[in-house]
Amino acid sequence: MKNGSVSASAVLGITVGLGIMLAGFFMGNALYKIRAAGRYVTVKGLAEREVDADLAIWPVTFRETDNDLSKLQRKIDANRKTIKEFLLKAGFEEADVSESPLNVTDFQAQTYVQDREKIPYRYLAQATLTLRSNNVPLVKQTMEKSGELVSKGIVLVTEEYGQQAEFLFTGLRKIKPEMVAEATKDARRAAEQFAKDSGSRVGVIRNAEQGIFSIEDRDRHSPDRKQVRVVTTVQYYLDK
Repeated sequence: MKNGSVSASAVLGITVGLGIMLAGFFMGNALYKIRAAGRYVTVKGLAEREVDADLAIWPVTFRETDNDLSKLQRKIDANRKTIKEFLLKAGFEEADVSESPLNVTDFQAQTYVQDREKIPYRYLAQATLTLRSNNVPLVKQTMEKSGELVSKGIVLVTEEYGQQAEFLFTGLRKIKPEMVAEATKDARRAAEQFAKDSGSRVGVIRNAEQGIFSIEDRDRHSPDRKQVRVVTTVQYYLDK
C-alpha cells in the first residue's frame, strides 16, 4: 500500500510540476506578445510629383457702354462674334466655346449713384465667352495673342475675381496608386532608420492612414505646372 501511495504521489507531483512549467511557459509567451504589441513606431512618408495641367479654362470677358440698349446689344453681338472668330482661328472647336448670360447695369436706376447727369453713359454691359480645352499649350499661346482683340476695340476684363484663366490637373486617379506606394516606401525608410538607431528591426504594419492629396501651382508664375503631394502615416511593429 505504501509503495502504491508513493507512486501515486510521485505521478501527481510530476503532473503538477509539468502543469506549472507549461503554465509558466504560456504566461511568459503571452507577456512577450503583449510587450511586443506595444513596441511600434509611427512615421510619415512623403511623395511629390510635378505634372502639367491637362485642362485650361479661360473666361474672355469684355465690357461695352452706351445710352441706347439696342445699340449696346449690337456692340455686344459684334464683340462676341469677333472673339469667337479669334478663338476658332487659333485652332479651337465650336464646342470649346460657351457664352454666359449678358449682365447689364442701368446707372439711372441705381439709388446709390449721385450726379447722374455727369455719367457719360447710362448702360454698362459685361459679357463672357468661356474657352474650355484640354490643349493647354494652345490656350497659353492664344492668351498671349489676346492683344489682337484689344487692338480691335474690345475692352477685356482681366483683373476682377473669377476672370483669370484656370489651369487644372484632372489625372490624379492615374498617378494615385504609384504615389501612395512611393509614400509608403518613404515611410518604411524612416521606420528602418529609427529601428536601426534603437537597436530594433522593423516588423509588419500595425496601422496605415493615407493622407489627403494636394494639388497646387508650382509657383504663381507657372499656373500650368502643378505640384502633387501626399503624406501617409504608417505604424510599424518593432522586433528585437
